[in-house]
Amino acid sequence: MKPTRSFAWIIFFSLLLSSSVFSQNYSSPLRIPISLSANFGELRNNHFHGGIDYRTQQVENKPIYSIGDGYISRINISPGGYGLALYIDHPTGHTSVYGHMNSFSKKIQDFITEKQYEKETYRIDYSPQPNEITVKQGEQIGLSGNTGGSGGPHLHFEIRDTKTQDPLDVLDFLGKTMTDTRKPDIRGIAFYPQEGKGVVNGSSNPLRLNVGKSKSGTPLGIGTVQAWGVIGVGVKAYDLMNGTSNVFGVKYVRLFVDGNPVFSSSMNRFSFDKTRMLNSFVDFEDWRLRKSFFMKSFVEPGNTLPLYQNLFDGYITINQEKNYIMRYELEDFFGNKTTYSFVVTGKKHPIPEPPNCSNFMAWNISNWFFESDFSLTIPLGNLYSDFCYSHSKTTSTKYFSDIHRVNNKPVPLHRNGQIRIKLRNLNQPDTTRFGIIKIAANGKESWLGGTYKDGGVEVSINELGDRYAIDKDIIPPVITPQAPAQWAAQKRIRIRLSDAKSGISSFKGEINEKFVLFRHDMKSDIYTYVFDDSRLTRGQKQIFTFTATDGAGNTSEYKYEFTY
Repeated sequence: MKPTRSFAWIIFFSLLLSSSVFSQNYSSPLRIPISLSANFGELRNNHFHGGIDYRTQQVENKPIYSIGDGYISRINISPGGYGLALYIDHPTGHTSVYGHMNSFSKKIQDFITEKQYEKETYRIDYSPQPNEITVKQGEQIGLSGNTGGSGGPHLHFEIRDTKTQDPLDVLDFLGKTMTDTRKPDIRGIAFYPQEGKGVVNGSSNPLRLNVGKSKSGTPLGIGTVQAWGVIGVGVKAYDLMNGTSNVFGVKYVRLFVDGNPVFSSSMNRFSFDKTRMLNSFVDFEDWRLRKSFFMKSFVEPGNTLPLYQNLFDGYITINQEKNYIMRYELEDFFGNKTTYSFVVTGKKHPIPEPPNCSNFMAWNISNWFFESDFSLTIPLGNLYSDFCYSHSKTTSTKYFSDIHRVNNKPVPLHRNGQIRIKLRNLNQPDTTRFGIIKIAANGKESWLGGTYKDGGVEVSINELGDRYAIDKDIIPPVITPQAPAQWAAQKRIRIRLSDAKSGISSFKGEINEKFVLFRHDMKSDIYTYVFDDSRLTRGQKQIFTFTATDGAGNTSEYKYEFTY
């Protein structure tokens, strides 16, 4: 019998309900007391933290379990990033992610090792077919570790929307397993007069103030602040949790003026293609110069993060000579709330006209800057607000071009812009080893590389405010074997691999002209191959070859014969 429409809707809503109930029945990925070292949405360099970090009692190799039934949808192995990472798709429409693992369970490891040998690479990002590797809730999938871009042993864990791959707040699913009674901690208040539209304490420059504490820990006042015209406000604050000295991101930030809401943000989800918009969410200049995170309580026009209530943009107009009572509400996932009030006094003051700008760049168009030996291109969609671009250069005999300062202060780009620098001397016998370097304030150089074309080098950059020049790398990587006489006895080969300028681009190990799998991690320059007797013929001479190429194309090779 064909079901009626009403019966079909009953089935539909029943499925939704069962899915919702099931989603709340996820189990913990660890079987140790729960303690976090980082939470969802925490502020990081150029991105929001996409999950939570579970402490693993300061050690590696704690068993990790699947939080629910599902199948392995992705296996990613990288010397950086999440290191060894697993992705499991669940029938609830969620994907769970387990990062910085030390190893996988045998069935997963055997599967991905075969793929690494097929593709002859350690670094691999492979998506098995649905249900090719199935797992049950509570099944051990591997051991915790410290691989990739990890600063210590822990498990990075995420829950994503499978369809969009947007990360979701894990605490919405597993928060009931934790208890927290500590309130967010306020550290500072900042004021941002809008250029040509407002002033704070008679100035058009940002004013950043620390919030002190009394002996009992109560936040103190910030003193007298006067303003006129259009301003923005920001707050420096962190969440605190029971049982740890770590600081965390604040889930809810709300700003009121005279009791009326003017700004509200809620950290529940975001998309990875917008995570760099953190650089508009925070005071980027202060972060780059002082490593300080003020969160802006106003929304720049190029910022489309889904964190804000659309009713407010956060900009405040001070147009009366009176006291404006401002109040922040900071709240965490568990409902712990901190309120902090301060006064801004409206004081009529002339607002300076914006300085003349010969290189104005608008957020809603593509922008260019050209000189005979330098060019900058910023495509549409890369700026969060308007700014006035400045450019300067200094002569250098150390490099193959002048040193170009690309803007006089930090400005973030959402994806990238492109710079092109011209060689000082075009009569170069070999142009294949040239690349652009970034020069930090302390003189430290970072190789960006790039492409040589028509007497210059082009490369992408993702922020402004740094110095750049053309350099050349003609020195190949250095391959240093570690105790080769012991390789057969230890059943492993260890190589120290380094490059002084452009960095390692690729490497390959072979025994008797057949690929062997070297493992490595970004925190070490040691590359290790553990003998696999299923792929080696024992009792004969083994001819080992290791090659490495750097970012400028220089190649080194090392050979060694041994019996195993």
